[in-house]
Amino acid sequence: MRTSPFAVLQTLFTISDEQAMWRVQTQEDSTAFAQLVKRWEGPIRALCSRMTGDTHRAEDLSQEVFARVFSKRSDYAPTAKFSTWVWRIALNLCYDEIRRLQRRPETSLDGLLEGDAADALPLNDQSARTPAQDAIHQERAELVRQALMRLSESYRSVVVLRHYEDLKFREIADVLGIPEGTVKSRMAEAMDQLADMLDPTIHETQPICTGSTNRPRNQLLNL
Repeated sequence: MRTSPFAVLQTLFTISDEQAMWRVQTQEDSTAFAQLVKRWEGPIRALCSRMTGDTHRAEDLSQEVFARVFSKRSDYAPTAKFSTWVWRIALNLCYDEIRRLQRRPETSLDGLLEGDAADALPLNDQSARTPAQDAIHQERAELVRQALMRLSESYRSVVVLRHYEDLKFREIADVLGIPEGTVKSRMAEAMDQLADMLDPTIHETQPICTGSTNRPRNQLLNL
């Protein structure tokens, strides 16, 4: 009895990432691969945007990530989490892109924050804000983007994976291939650096809340 195409598709919607990747690896299953792309293209594109500060280049990088996933499918360990593997591929491509830009004297990471690239990091829901509040929010969000771009890639990757992609410290350690304690220390140092960069400028625009000027540092990115 043959399995209907509809039943095959329905199965693919319910299988795990690891099962889908196993099909890609062992059978070169294009439908399973398309399902992985559908599930992961948004998060991977967002990661690339936040790491490079360039939404247009992030689109190209995300496509490169999935091309790499398919071309390196034989390297995938069946016992590994697909998420860990694909995050690592994406970060390595972002690192290469950052270093390429740093080698070009006519291009700077700060310059990438102009124009459309300013949308690299999403803003929180704006429905409850007045136009004046929205303007202040946009200004502060831009300060956060600029500060994030000034972090070294080792610190930036931890902040992006933890704060924006909501990975646990243990998961970040697996992605980066470093001890969990190192992830936590990098996160703490990154937040210290961001606080040094952001506290003076944000308070100049207008304090987010009245009272103490020493806001918890884990709130610095909540813009």
